[in-house]
Amino acid sequence: MADHLLRIGGDRVAGADGTYPITNPATEELVGEAPQASTAQAADAAQAARDAFDSWSRTPPEERGALLDRVADLIERDTAELIELTIDETGGTRRTVESIQVPHAAARFRRYARGALEPTLDPLPPSVTAAGALGPASVTNAYAQRLPVGVVTAITSYNFPLVNMAGKLGPALAAGNTVVVKPAPQDPLGVLRLVDLCHEAGIPPGVVNSITTTETAPAEVLTTDRNVDMVSFTGSTVVGQRIAQAGGATMKRLLLELGGKGACIVFDDADLGAATSAIASVWGFHAGQICTAPTRVIAHRSIHDQLVENLTAIPAFLSVGDPRDAATLVGPLVSGVQRDRVLGHIQGGVDSGATLAVGGDTPDRKGFYVNPTLFTGCTNDMPISREEIFGPVVVVIPFDDEDEAVAIANDSEYGLYDYLFTNTARAHALAPRLRCGNVGVNTIGRNPETPFGGFKQSGIGRDGGSYGLAAYRELQSVVWPS
Repeated sequence: MADHLLRIGGDRVAGADGTYPITNPATEELVGEAPQASTAQAADAAQAARDAFDSWSRTPPEERGALLDRVADLIERDTAELIELTIDETGGTRRTVESIQVPHAAARFRRYARGALEPTLDPLPPSVTAAGALGPASVTNAYAQRLPVGVVTAITSYNFPLVNMAGKLGPALAAGNTVVVKPAPQDPLGVLRLVDLCHEAGIPPGVVNSITTTETAPAEVLTTDRNVDMVSFTGSTVVGQRIAQAGGATMKRLLLELGGKGACIVFDDADLGAATSAIASVWGFHAGQICTAPTRVIAHRSIHDQLVENLTAIPAFLSVGDPRDAATLVGPLVSGVQRDRVLGHIQGGVDSGATLAVGGDTPDRKGFYVNPTLFTGCTNDMPISREEIFGPVVVVIPFDDEDEAVAIANDSEYGLYDYLFTNTARAHALAPRLRCGNVGVNTIGRNPETPFGGFKQSGIGRDGGSYGLAAYRELQSVVWPS
């Protein structure tokens, strides 16, 4: 097995508190040992990033961009290795990892290699000021410039570790920040490898540092240490709330991409084939472990039964099995803890009176699997309709008119990603009424240039495209007399 070490400053170091095992979710076998960092090492990583900040922030944008391009080159060089490692530690299916995790990680570094060259200065119109307490009449000129925030702690979730971390490292580095990365404890090995590639590419020591741990204390250091200026976090709303509270004392800049309970409103004029395929993605796309999944289907009563019939038939065609097999569509959940959590939600759905139309159980095989599950007869006040399950579970709720559909969709503490399946005119009229950060119209596809983030308990701030660059920069105004 590969030797997985932390990066602190220019050094690769072992975890001061030893190692902990990384388990393959499909086989329950050991993938490797991750370093268990101490609180002192977390503080050292933040200090190393602080020490490197001045030089890196003044590095010409062209040079920063070239280094990010070089990281993308190395990811592409090591694609085969990264694919196998990612499948093993995440349980992601081969088709998901080969199409999204590794290639999109490289693509994000390339996007922000270009982003490093985007303008950072906005000229502003002159201002005429009358004579007064501040002095004689004058004309002042001004511009606003975007400067790097400083030291960024980047904390990612377990579902898409490589591509998610690339989506933080790319814009943060392009903007001139230095970074301490902390991947999720369940599957950190690919991210540790990514950090090594950043150093191989020539990114200077201390600009990208790594901490891995299963313990709370070292992670808390990275959200409270005075050397850290910003925390960029993707994960659960509960943890995001704790990060916001912990960072408040030192006024950390926050970028929080948190939970979701995506509403998918299907009207009577929808293409039911397209809607069915989109909803079924909950089962086939990383076993529902994705915050943008359309897990809460709000179906017009006139097509409700047909849509349910369509969805009920789908799981029979979804192969559940070995994620290394290219034919597998549904892989395992990331851990036994997550599997048991999802099964608990399913039992709660049964107990609340919802109808278990399909699934709800586990296949007869080793690994942390849950079969594709569909609940009907649901109301929006049931826990399964309100809580983020993060597994292959879909609920269906009927509605009678537009206002009711919008009210059901908005009756959620989350507001990350909703979907509308209907004619274009209606969809674009209804989209502004949905209290969410993203709306898909007759598609579950994404545009990487859009601002991505949520309303309500789904987060703070936006990443993606040039909006991602803005998230990692502070505005400074410069004013002078004519």
